[in-house]
Amino acid sequence: MPEDFRVLIVDDDFHVAKLHAAYVDSVAGFMALAPVGTASLALQSIHSLRPDLVLLDVYLPDASGLDLLQQLDVDTIMLTAASDAVSVRVAFRRGALGYLLKPFTSEALSQQLRSYARYRRLLAQPGALDQEAVERAKRALIPGDVTPSSKPRSATEAAVLESLVPGEQYSAAEVAGRVGVSRATAQRYLSSLADDGAVDIQLRYGTTGRPEHRYGLPAT
Repeated sequence: MPEDFRVLIVDDDFHVAKLHAAYVDSVAGFMALAPVGTASLALQSIHSLRPDLVLLDVYLPDASGLDLLQQLDVDTIMLTAASDAVSVRVAFRRGALGYLLKPFTSEALSQQLRSYARYRRLLAQPGALDQEAVERAKRALIPGDVTPSSKPRSATEAAVLESLVPGEQYSAAEVAGRVGVSRATAQRYLSSLADDGAVDIQLRYGTTGRPEHRYGLPAT
């Protein structure tokens, strides 16, 4: 199983940052680092902890998050109440991968994070990318705007997809048992289907307290 994406939240409101950290931890494949409340602490944490993703507010006590964004060499999504068009344009011009306006629901952030995970998986494929792969990665960043791949599905991939019942969630082991393949094979095809947006990944905590990835069909 790949390691979780490590997420640094930069927000000067401690209670909001703590809430957003809980949102992040509820999404399969993501782990929130200790939040920070200033630009200077953000730079220190990024240097020492090397997060995969930063969730950044515009309004910080010691600097604008937009100015901080310009200094960062790490994937960043803006989480902010700054709703003016100038801030949005500047954020995207300076490299933000997404822009989520406060207040938002846990599901809105979850969708944004799952989109980011698809984007990362698509760009983790071995070998050179063709233009279709680049366009799919770009579209993956927009929640709800994933276009299925035009490539034909293999018989095993189709069987994995057909084994999923709408409204139900399954572990990779359960899917493997339903299809008659190994868990590793089921996991590989489920990840590929998630890249296409054909499958959603959720996180559920079992009786042992260890999180389990659950797979199901997207809600319609």
